[in-house]
Amino acid sequence: MSLKKKFLVIGSNGQIGTVLTNKLGEKHGFKNVVGSDLRAPEQQTKFVFEECSVLDKDRLEKIISKYSITDVYLLAAYLSAKGEKNIDNAWDLNINGLLNVLNFAKEKKIQKIFWPSSIAVFGPTTPKNNVDQYAITEPTTIYGVSKLAGESLCNYYHKKFGIDVRSIRYPGLIGWESMPGGGTTDYAVDIFHEAIKNEEYSCFLSENRTLPMMYMDDAIKATISIMEAPIASIKIRNSYNLSSLSFSPKQIESEIKKHIKSFKVIYSPDERDKLAEGWPQSINDNHSRKDWGWEPNFNLTQMVNDIILNLSKRYKKEKV
Repeated sequence: MSLKKKFLVIGSNGQIGTVLTNKLGEKHGFKNVVGSDLRAPEQQTKFVFEECSVLDKDRLEKIISKYSITDVYLLAAYLSAKGEKNIDNAWDLNINGLLNVLNFAKEKKIQKIFWPSSIAVFGPTTPKNNVDQYAITEPTTIYGVSKLAGESLCNYYHKKFGIDVRSIRYPGLIGWESMPGGGTTDYAVDIFHEAIKNEEYSCFLSENRTLPMMYMDDAIKATISIMEAPIASIKIRNSYNLSSLSFSPKQIESEIKKHIKSFKVIYSPDERDKLAEGWPQSINDNHSRKDWGWEPNFNLTQMVNDIILNLSKRYKKEKV
């Protein structure tokens, strides 16, 4: 196996993968980054792309061998809202996809794995505020159940086979470079698009539903940071708590109105609000900060300013 780092991002068309593949390419050279997903991206990419499902073990093995992959970022997943409508498929993708990649590491075909967990591993029995790393985990969605099982698999493969698998529990992620992917927290992405295009948004969460969130720039920073940290710094092998912001739809509405005064939000809570009701409002991530130096860059005002600026430019270009 080549000593040079070669990266495979599985799920490269998704909300995180779209940004991560480009950041890795900028940092390590695009010829050293391979993206894979169920279909080719709509726009041309600088990185190499291979069509593949993480459940297609033979095809995945050929890609890993062809490009001498060392590090795998496994991002393909059924998210919370979509998963509730596809329970069997969600379990299959979220667990068997992870098992395929863990077994490649066990067989020494790859060296290091990143696999994201989520705050969805928590549930109604978890404390609502400043949730500790070792708080009660009793999820109430198939997404949360599969993520909790995946955390245990990661820990098990590390302890039994010495696999270098690293994980963080993402809060809700907000970015402007890709569209929402079916998660309950995706309202905080869609709200910006609707604010700029239509100056109105119908929100499926109640106005005071406070949830832990994070700007995509910080999420990518955390993802790359944990993978670059010395192996001795990674003390937790199920998944690290990660925190940045906590806010409600009403708070983000107020921030957007500083830029778009006529913006209006109609609150129509649905079943996704009931899912979110069982999740924490804020997370304690002291272990991430202490072990591998995690620190976010963006507060709520900075995030909103940056998204409005970049999305406004994009929509202006599309109109030309």
